[in-house]
Amino acid sequence: MFHEGNRALQDAFGSRALADRLEEKLRRERFNDDDAAFVASLGFFFLATADAEGRPDCSFKGGPAGFVRVLAPDLLVFPDYDGNGMFKSLGNIAANPQVGLLFMTMSEAPRRLRVNGRAEVVADDPLIADIPGAQLLVKVTPRDIFPNCPRYIPNLEGQTASPYLPQAGTQPVEPKWKSFEIFADVVPPRRR
Repeated sequence: MFHEGNRALQDAFGSRALADRLEEKLRRERFNDDDAAFVASLGFFFLATADAEGRPDCSFKGGPAGFVRVLAPDLLVFPDYDGNGMFKSLGNIAANPQVGLLFMTMSEAPRRLRVNGRAEVVADDPLIADIPGAQLLVKVTPRDIFPNCPRYIPNLEGQTASPYLPQAGTQPVEPKWKSFEIFADVVPPRRR
């Protein structure tokens, strides 16, 4: 789980033994029931990807609570919704399938879960039809799953959900920027 860059800093700060203990006691390769329940309770996460040359990108991914699902101890899935059309994250996954996901609550009882693994983007999975607003599906096979210290997470509880979240039986709300004159002629039609 650690490379020489990690080890050099651990040694400089005297934390190698702590890092090793955290890995020994908390890191796992398979999701447990608690992980699945935590992930399903959330309406967002952060996705880190990198292109074939290793240039990083980090995205916020949001949806209704439960839009990310742990389907098996070695499989997590989430939908791709209509966005700005750049496909930065999914394009990176096509070029370099290594991903990092950060799940967190920003509440009175903050919590974080990190998932590092390998992702695949699929267009033909039958599960897509059961997810309102999904146009593609991302499947993640975990390599490292571990909780992270939540000490610096702010309490942002009580905020309202985005009006743009896909909902079954409802036409999606389009963001205003898609109708701006500088973009209107190049915005593609919404796809399933």
